[in-house]
Amino acid sequence: MTKEYTLPTMDIKIPFNKPFIVGKELFNIAQAVITNAHLAGDGYYTRLCQTWLEEHLYCKKTLLTHSCTAGLEMAAILCNIAPGDEIIMPSYTFVSTANAFVLRGGIPVFVDIRPDTLNMDETKIEAVITPKTRAIVPVHYAGNACAMDEIMDIAAEHQLFVIEDAAQALLSTYKGKHLGTIGDFGAISFHETKNIISGEGGALLVNRDRFIERAEIIWEKGTNRKQFFRGEVDKYTWVDIGSSYLPGELTAAFLHAQFEQAEQINARRAQIFNLYYESLCPLEEQNLIRMPAFDPAVSSHNGHLFYIITNTPETRSRLIEFLKNKGIYAIFHYMPLHSSPGGKRYGRPGGPLTHTEDLSERLVRLPLFYEMTDADVGIVIDAIKKFFQNR
Repeated sequence: MTKEYTLPTMDIKIPFNKPFIVGKELFNIAQAVITNAHLAGDGYYTRLCQTWLEEHLYCKKTLLTHSCTAGLEMAAILCNIAPGDEIIMPSYTFVSTANAFVLRGGIPVFVDIRPDTLNMDETKIEAVITPKTRAIVPVHYAGNACAMDEIMDIAAEHQLFVIEDAAQALLSTYKGKHLGTIGDFGAISFHETKNIISGEGGALLVNRDRFIERAEIIWEKGTNRKQFFRGEVDKYTWVDIGSSYLPGELTAAFLHAQFEQAEQINARRAQIFNLYYESLCPLEEQNLIRMPAFDPAVSSHNGHLFYIITNTPETRSRLIEFLKNKGIYAIFHYMPLHSSPGGKRYGRPGGPLTHTEDLSERLVRLPLFYEMTDADVGIVIDAIKKFFQNR
């Protein structure tokens, strides 16, 4: 799961991110309180959101959660992760990707990323598989697809689970399939920094029929409450481990209004992405920066984020400070998990992590949010060009 930084207290004219209202969010909230009179989980809007996801992603079963982290934790339970089990994942990701499995006693095994997409390098996976390996967790960085055919083939050969961390990838595709729906499970995020938002929020995508019944039980605190309300049992009781993974109905009410405008939101983010890309191409041609790499013949991305990679860590630091002084909030992204105190304590590297260490020190994320204007984008672009001209 991926989550970004919040706006610092400084004189910022162009923030990194800005939450927004695009349609009936506040109307839906009032409707939930006044008309529906239901604020707890699994209400009218929760069910609408789940139906929307199932219909638009072609997913077998979706369970709305209070965060993408919760979706990953549910997936770890469904995979029966036990102490000592190993889970292969990139180090270049948010801590929730690892924490969900560490909470079950699992051991993250960190593999390097590809230098082009910054996704987990599928060619590094097979070498770190051991008899203790239980799952692979591809993270679709920037909403750009991992090499899912190769990953699924490896998983099938070694009988491993695949849990897609698609936190950033809602409505992105790989060979016509929505990210999050290819593996056994997928988890997506509606954190306020994502394309479609509810403040906090997420969903678990269950892509195999055999896991649906247990997923509902885990979602409902380990009870068979869903079966009771469908009339399948005459009372509900505690039958398995689980937790309170449901979001409140106000979160779902806000989220459903965003779903209704999802196409419009992603289209605007794509416009901003393309404006950045086209305008900064001359700097890439001069080998001053590198920009995101995508293969439109294989996958489509959702315009979630735009980054540039500088030639040195020092250049990155100076650029971020330069933009800050211009009132523009740009950020670096993840500190690699394998080098963190938690990563050293709970996980282990699966070989050299050369690209992870190198690129994480040179990447800059630029402001990108739905209400960002072309003029705002132009200010950021002009500032970046001026920085490199001065150099």
